[in-house]
Amino acid sequence: METAAVQKYNLDEEQEKKEIVRHYRALLRALKPRLKKGDRELVRTAFEMAADAHKEMRRKSGEPYILHPLAVAQICVEEIGLGVRSAICALLHDTVEDTEVTLEDVSREFGNEIAHIVDGLTKISTVIDSNTSTAQAENFKKILLTLADDPRVILIKLADRLHNMRTLDSMSREKQLKIASETVFIYAPLAHRLGLYNIKSEMEDLAMKYTEQQTYREIAKRLKETKRERTRYINEFIKPIKEVLQEEGFTFEIYGRPKSIHSIHNKIKTKGVAFEEVYDLFAIRIILDSPLDKEKADCWKVYSIITDFYHPSPERTRDWLSNPKSNGYEALHVTVMGPNGKWVEVQIRSKRMNDYAEKGVAAHWRYKEGAQNPQQESKFDQWFTQIREILSNPDSNTLDFLADFKSNLFTEEIYVYTPKGDLKILPVNSTALDFAYAIHSAVGNKCIGAKVNYKLVPLSHKLRSGDQVEIITSNKQKPSEDWLNFVLTAKAKSKIKDALKEEKRKVAMDGKAALERKLDHMKITASQHNINELVQFYKQPSPLDLYYQIAVKNIDLKELKQFSLLGDKLEQPKPAKQPEHQPEEHVKHQQLPSKKDAELIIFGESSDKIAYKLANCCRPIPGDDVFGFITASEGLKIHRTNCPNAAQLLANYGHRVVKTKWVKNREISFLTGLRIIGMDDVGVIHKITNIISGELKINISALSIESKEGLFEGLIKVYVHDKEELDELVERLKKLDGIQSVQRLEESQL
Repeated sequence: METAAVQKYNLDEEQEKKEIVRHYRALLRALKPRLKKGDRELVRTAFEMAADAHKEMRRKSGEPYILHPLAVAQICVEEIGLGVRSAICALLHDTVEDTEVTLEDVSREFGNEIAHIVDGLTKISTVIDSNTSTAQAENFKKILLTLADDPRVILIKLADRLHNMRTLDSMSREKQLKIASETVFIYAPLAHRLGLYNIKSEMEDLAMKYTEQQTYREIAKRLKETKRERTRYINEFIKPIKEVLQEEGFTFEIYGRPKSIHSIHNKIKTKGVAFEEVYDLFAIRIILDSPLDKEKADCWKVYSIITDFYHPSPERTRDWLSNPKSNGYEALHVTVMGPNGKWVEVQIRSKRMNDYAEKGVAAHWRYKEGAQNPQQESKFDQWFTQIREILSNPDSNTLDFLADFKSNLFTEEIYVYTPKGDLKILPVNSTALDFAYAIHSAVGNKCIGAKVNYKLVPLSHKLRSGDQVEIITSNKQKPSEDWLNFVLTAKAKSKIKDALKEEKRKVAMDGKAALERKLDHMKITASQHNINELVQFYKQPSPLDLYYQIAVKNIDLKELKQFSLLGDKLEQPKPAKQPEHQPEEHVKHQQLPSKKDAELIIFGESSDKIAYKLANCCRPIPGDDVFGFITASEGLKIHRTNCPNAAQLLANYGHRVVKTKWVKNREISFLTGLRIIGMDDVGVIHKITNIISGELKINISALSIESKEGLFEGLIKVYVHDKEELDELVERLKKLDGIQSVQRLEESQL
């Protein structure tokens, strides 16, 4: 492997040494303002320890492995704003996992604090129960559990992931997909939640570069082509504002910044507009050098100056000065109508706020030592309290835990008030019941309803920002199973589950007593072995579930007569077990392609040997970028890489992915669909059907058109052979007069 890699990477040993030293010196330069007495020696020791441990190792690109820890340390210091101890941890982050170095060595050399962080960064390598978890999910969980304990673990992990994403080119296609999907699924939202917006944007862009290559390239190309006119426009927009700000004596920076490719793509997708119509391809940023006590007033002054020149859009004004986001973000955003009828977003913030926006949590720790805005302090501390609550009860099912964590910490928040005016921050779409649990679990458990802005509402009522909520309780109330369907917060979910478990345990004790009486009557001991046999026979997840089902009369134990006794051990009746095993064999046979490098060729010579299905969630057709995924019950499924479920599947179950590629086969057609929107004109349907059936000879499976006030929306389902044919059809339809947009149908709208 090394020789092949070195051909791409052609530095000799001497040049390599120079390169390593250059990177090491760059790291020291970045750390210079932070170095205290003795720090330089510690960094040197960490560098030598890592260089020695990794000396035989190379990255996939062929370069010496030590360049990776050096780059991660550099990102930690320069882009996240961490200090000396974090740089040492970054240098050592892979040593315990990949080399002979042990945690004891790290602890002996650098002390417990650094060893603890390095341990947090070391992957779990034990065997995992694959029903409720995967190794990947367990590793996410381990990292997340360190968040409330020492957030530096996550910050270093984000730096590690960012460098991996920047150097993803040398990886295999499925590795690229897996790593990019994990990044979008968990690391980019984490960066966002920790206030690291630049890192979040870069991660999303890089992930899109690998999961949606074509779209990424198209938008990047268009951005490059329009750069010149954008710059001209920004300068024209800024000029009058700049002059007044200088007259008023402000010290400031003002510049235009392009939006990320990922966010532009999202706008195009969600708003259904073309690239030219995305109004905010860039944002103008104004950063003021204001003292802490004048920051807010100065930002509003600047707002007033801007709106003297340009008309604002009230519904697009965001005031995060009065109410900062819970991850510490403070700014004033206003969208105004600029020259030539273009909407422009302007972000106004102080230098301190900008530091928070760029460095997030790391800035929080730095400012903690100095004078601190008390509102800011409590916001961050509230957030960490919320995290500790979620993490204090890590459910045994890791995938549930991750889903809860994501839904709670990665969504935007709403601000809701108690009757006394205390503020509670909840995720968007939280209900009155979530609010009750946010006050106290005892209030949640007894909640029967709520008054929102003095009006009576049910438990499932969704709250909105600014609502004032009074919870109504009753001592007779108990949580029920269906409560889980209308709470969103992890705290509410875990407290409801706890209450239900407790309730279930009480009921189960009656079932246990009934079972023991029955066994005693039949002269059978209630040993662990015998209980386990019954749990298996009645297909229950645990003894507690068995007792519960007996208590609620779902199991009546009459089959006990069919059991045989060997000594004092129960044996299950034979025939009942037989049919269960056959489907399992069948599934095993289908899982053949999970061999490490088995290349699955769809519609090739081997296609008859492997049973597979095309996933309904994204309906792939030949030519789409796809991957194979081995499901637990339905064998192999083929998904598009930009499928709505792809990120979750690849992030949590990367080990089940199979390489796939299409082979041309013009005999088989695939059902796909298009949504067409345009002006409702005479003969438009004839023109559309003429292109599809007449010119391109494509079969139409279904066609529905709905007209509304001069516009029509058509859904057309067609049978195509491959993506080329579909792309040609889309291009031809777009060229018709009056057609506004033609989009491929996503998910199971077919």
